[in-house]
Amino acid sequence: MSNSVARAADLSPAESMERVAYAKVTWRLIPLLFVSYVMAFLDRVNVGFAKLQMLSDLSFSEATYGLGTGIFFLGYVLFEVPSNIVQHRVGARRWISRIMITWGLLSASMMFVQTPTTFYVLRFLLGLAEAGFLPGIVLYLTYWYPAHRRGKIMALFFAAVPASGLIGGPVSGWILESLSGAYGFAGWQWLFVLEALPSIVLGMVILLVLPDGIQDASWLSPQEKSLLEANIKVDAHDKHELQLRKIFSDRRVLVMAGIYFCATTGGYGISFWLPSIIKMTGVVSPLKIGLLTAIPFLLAIIGMLFFSRSADARRERKLHLAGAMSIGAFGLVLSVFSGSDTTRALFVLSIAAIGVYSAFPVFWSLPTAFLTGIGAAAAIAFITSVGNIGGFVSSYLIGWIKQMSGSTGIAMLVLAAIYVVGVLLTLTVPARLVNK
Repeated sequence: MSNSVARAADLSPAESMERVAYAKVTWRLIPLLFVSYVMAFLDRVNVGFAKLQMLSDLSFSEATYGLGTGIFFLGYVLFEVPSNIVQHRVGARRWISRIMITWGLLSASMMFVQTPTTFYVLRFLLGLAEAGFLPGIVLYLTYWYPAHRRGKIMALFFAAVPASGLIGGPVSGWILESLSGAYGFAGWQWLFVLEALPSIVLGMVILLVLPDGIQDASWLSPQEKSLLEANIKVDAHDKHELQLRKIFSDRRVLVMAGIYFCATTGGYGISFWLPSIIKMTGVVSPLKIGLLTAIPFLLAIIGMLFFSRSADARRERKLHLAGAMSIGAFGLVLSVFSGSDTTRALFVLSIAAIGVYSAFPVFWSLPTAFLTGIGAAAAIAFITSVGNIGGFVSSYLIGWIKQMSGSTGIAMLVLAAIYVVGVLLTLTVPARLVNK
């Protein structure tokens, strides 16, 4: 008899029911949320591939591109907290559906960009429309999973970020190369339209099938619902119901926001600029660039699952997060010395991607370990808002430095330094607060 079978045979009826119940929840929710986040992230960062043709077609500068990609986060930040509060009150099903349909329509509208002004306006509106999706899902998962189960689940969900690059890179490259000029439209115009349509469809699917909470899940038995709700109540026992007015002054929330700012700065630096960095090594074909970008993202998925499983098994979050961010910083520094060698660049960018993306699921196990209620909804949104300012900073900073110096090397060193700050902030977090 195998060890896994032996362990299953040793389970009590209650433990066996709990295992089955969580398996049902995971299979019913995570694939849908995963695919939705793949599309969310792809619609957010596919501008990095569109850039390969868009800049020359529209005569945009690197700084214009950097500002346009970054201005997305200003709209995102403005509506993040209100969006999560609305979701907490009206339910995840309707609100997440609304988010996905509106961002899909706006992402498709990017095909009409002709001037820097329309580029800035549509990117701002796209951020406004998408605001609340990520913190909304993070909040939603706390309704279903206690803290000690959440790390692995967060990793499965956040694997959508590198998966969007793994899938979107080759697909985006194929669209740019194969559909350029079809029916009078440029490849980058087809890119925005075709990659937006799945988001609109998924938004409709979510409206039909996503339950708002445990009691709305028709596929759970009454006994399973009672068990899962009891686990959530036990998990919430030692958490704090933070008052809304104290969110912006609570030291723990501010530290979390600072850590997330550092994490997202490096994350978006890779997401938005990876195709351009590979192109600078001499690769010309958009399809080949897309295929090569898939390598760091594939390795990042493996790293995310390893870090999160290890953090769950040891019920230790702080050092796992610091370790992941340290690896990310190391990879970003190495990228400066990769030169024009494509193989070397992919190797060091893969190291950076493993560290950068592994940090996200481990990070979100921290604030959700000590916050609950509407205070948690607002705090998670506030943390995401501050973090996404890092997306604006990295996007604009890299574009500006590249235009001034002709190289991304200095910008990568700045991002690495920001990651080191994130590591130091992480080490200040009391272990008793987050290791559950």
